[in-house]
Amino acid sequence: MTLVRIDNRLIHGQIIETWLPYTGAKNVVVANDELAHDILQQEIMSLAIPQAVKSSFVTVEEVPAIMSRLFSAPGDHDSIILFSSCADARRAFDSGFDFHVLNIGNVHYSPGKRQVSPSVALSDEDETCLRHLNRKGVELDFRCVPNDPVQVRF
Repeated sequence: MTLVRIDNRLIHGQIIETWLPYTGAKNVVVANDELAHDILQQEIMSLAIPQAVKSSFVTVEEVPAIMSRLFSAPGDHDSIILFSSCADARRAFDSGFDFHVLNIGNVHYSPGKRQVSPSVALSDEDETCLRHLNRKGVELDFRCVPNDPVQVRF
């Protein structure tokens, strides 16, 4: 199973303790331009990932090529792809990374955002971005963890 998720925190307990076992993922791809160039933060985040799971820290631009290579290689393709924002997920989608379901897990509140679920607050730009992906056929899944009910309908 492949999970594509927006989460401001990227790698943290919900990912490691719930989504990894639920998806059976053997790969975690963190797509974030800033983190892709910060070796110290990568090492810190990697400490949370079980040794049996491969991790990659890539720029958003690299996602289509990385995922194509991952899916064409022999072995286990179950993966979690993490973006910190809808804008990043949209950039990857528009540049060729085709996904059908987008999990929106944690998008923190800040002034100007509207709280749409206990863990998701959206700006006007976020809503426009999500509606763009939804119009392209991407199902939006608002859940923090797998056993949560879907909390928002778009």
